[in-house]
Amino acid sequence: MPIIKVQEQTAGKIAAALLKIEAIKLNTQKPFTWSSGWKSPIYCDNRLSLSYPEIRTAIKDGLVQAIRENFFTAESIAGVATAGIAQGALVADAMNLPFLYVRPKPKDHGMENLIEGRIVKGQKVVVIEDLVSTGGSSLKTVQALRDAGFQVLGMVSIFNYGFDLATRNFYEADTSLISLSDYTHLISYAQEHKMINGDQLTSLKAWRVDPSNWKN
Repeated sequence: MPIIKVQEQTAGKIAAALLKIEAIKLNTQKPFTWSSGWKSPIYCDNRLSLSYPEIRTAIKDGLVQAIRENFFTAESIAGVATAGIAQGALVADAMNLPFLYVRPKPKDHGMENLIEGRIVKGQKVVVIEDLVSTGGSSLKTVQALRDAGFQVLGMVSIFNYGFDLATRNFYEADTSLISLSDYTHLISYAQEHKMINGDQLTSLKAWRVDPSNWKN
């Protein structure tokens, strides 16, 4: 049975850090538009954390700890292109493990690779993801690695929106997901530190329940 959980020791700290540097922005009055067309009161770009050494290191250390606690037999690390590449490489370096990354689609020239790095059939790999929303693109990476012969132990992400659809998708794909922080902890932190008011909290919770039909 797959494990899907948030690392309690990092959940609040990582949420606070991402809000502080505005890698995550909350705005119920002027919602953001996702590529899917969804209107959203939250926008997340964790790549911004790479520009802040202290936060970058905290994320790397959190990912490493999550792997050691949950997937301690890992033999390699794979990043999801593009946002998962940088943190994946940092994690692989910290753990002295081989690194590879998976493209969303094969290159249209040269070797036409989908997976960049040495493919070792049977090798136990952990996937590093920046952000999990529905889980669709993340799980395509998992399937590509399995098709290539890897044994995927699971995935570790920086942030997870916590959608029921994502949970269902990961269970159906028989893939464990460990996240450093998630939407629930983020909103709790924002409320506790008076970054949002009661009306905003209600709107943010409503979006989380039904994001495709949410209206501000």
